[in-house]
Amino acid sequence: MRHLLAVGLLLAAGLCQTGAALAAPPNVVLVITDDQGYGDISAHGNTVLRTPHLDRLHGESVRLTDFHVDPTCAPTRSALLTGRYSTRTGVWHTIMGRSMLSASEVTLADRLAASGYRTGQFGKWHLGDNAPLRAHERGFQESVAHGGGGITQVPDWFGNDYFDDVYFRNGVPEQFTGYCTDVFFDEALAFIERNQERPFFCYLATNAPHFPYTVADEWKQPYVDAGVPEPMATFYGMIANIDNNLGRLLDRIDSLGLSDNTIVIFMTDNGSAEGLARVRPGEPAPAWPGFNAGMRGLKGSEYDGGHRVPCFIRWPAGGIGGGRDVDALTAHIDILPTLVELCGLERTDGPPLDGMSLAAALRGDDAPIDERTLFVHSQRVEFPEKWRQSAVMTKRWRLINGRELFDMAADPGQAVDVAAEYPNVLATLRESYDAWWTSLEPVFSDHVPIAIGDPRENPARLTGHDWHAPPGQVMVMQDNVRNDPLANGTWWVEIARPGGYRFTLRSRPEHAAEALRATSARVKVGEQEATAAIDPDATSATLTLVLDADAAGGAFNRRTLDTWLTNANGDVRGAYFVDVHYVEE
Repeated sequence: MRHLLAVGLLLAAGLCQTGAALAAPPNVVLVITDDQGYGDISAHGNTVLRTPHLDRLHGESVRLTDFHVDPTCAPTRSALLTGRYSTRTGVWHTIMGRSMLSASEVTLADRLAASGYRTGQFGKWHLGDNAPLRAHERGFQESVAHGGGGITQVPDWFGNDYFDDVYFRNGVPEQFTGYCTDVFFDEALAFIERNQERPFFCYLATNAPHFPYTVADEWKQPYVDAGVPEPMATFYGMIANIDNNLGRLLDRIDSLGLSDNTIVIFMTDNGSAEGLARVRPGEPAPAWPGFNAGMRGLKGSEYDGGHRVPCFIRWPAGGIGGGRDVDALTAHIDILPTLVELCGLERTDGPPLDGMSLAAALRGDDAPIDERTLFVHSQRVEFPEKWRQSAVMTKRWRLINGRELFDMAADPGQAVDVAAEYPNVLATLRESYDAWWTSLEPVFSDHVPIAIGDPRENPARLTGHDWHAPPGQVMVMQDNVRNDPLANGTWWVEIARPGGYRFTLRSRPEHAAEALRATSARVKVGEQEATAAIDPDATSATLTLVLDADAAGGAFNRRTLDTWLTNANGDVRGAYFVDVHYVEE
């Protein structure tokens, strides 16, 4: 059966070469780490960090040496999985309801699953924690994920600490044993072994080495002993653990006889979070200052250090490998169209793509990639702001924030602004940005909603991580919640079906319940609201509403959802956790 599927896919894609035997469609293993930068690999010149398995993959792969992503994690993931600029997909922040991938987007997993692939996601998702936005509702048939943008964030299982945690298997909490990175690799390996007889897509997205920095002493101690300052020593230890797990993965693919026809991609989601040592004024310089491969800026920056990252691609059966460099300007938006071509995918519907296929360049064809202009920006705000932390990129030029211009051929460290010397280049790049910005504007005022009343998640579990709120009000980390701040915000929800709804307001999730220390509770959805007096020692407050749903659906069913908890002193805060249970029509 797999052979027949292979023939159909290869013929449809025109991938058969004269005189070459037909092969099965390639498997795809895509590993993406969190906050590891270009300089956080020994093969890239880091003389302290040891990454032997990454170095091996580097030596066997085609390396995209001028490869760019967004400066932060959720935007990169949305662009990677859709082939479209992140802002188009509704994602331009990591919190505040702006990290949720619009339900109208078609993901790489959707496309692969429609062509007969088994699809699995393991680790970090960060594109929505509620129906219909979770990984197992976006084309992945299997998913083991933590919540939010990192372990210990508010949507994650309350009390997780990287060791022996609870993660969500297709949305259902499950207890696991072991360190987070080990668990996610274990689950990925089990998925590969279960599906080795058919084409599969394994999307392995580690939360490491993202903050909070935590790893067993055996991994970080060698770097402490080498004079690497904290927290960089622990950060390096987390990468060393990832590297060890990558070795396990590559070895298992080898032992299963899958290496030749498996496309392996390694990349990271933004620039390094710890590429340079933190030195406070008056402190002596550390023995190891860090390594950022000569780039300016770290994670979050509009300079190359914030968004130029490693990307290694290996597929021996497809002629992709051999330790070659491709130095053309490329980006995360190119991975999906590249895999569409390499895998001969049948599904081609969905919104227009921004990326281009790199298949010919990866195979070493002589035709160069045409000169192109790419864009990235960091919009960690409720509504995007023009020119905010932006980079307009060509192979030679970088326009930063619409004002600074850098000649990358002469100045890869972006030290000398040459805008005054090249006014025509400045003007051309500004015009390109203006056109790009105009194309994004239709989504700025939209809100990706969380569904309530959806049978796939009843109750829907909302958290303050997804509040639309002023800076400082959003509940990001579980430690924020433990301080019970007087904070509040608004959720945007979509009413999946009309009927009765029960709203249970909490200051902690049910399994970690604590007293609300409030005397009244209020909930409001659109223009409908309910209020109730409550016992200060109660751990939850439940209110009910009957909600209608417009027959036209879509935006007509979108409403704001707000909560208020008021204590005896008149202090008001929102419910950090709300369970919304559909009851009946």
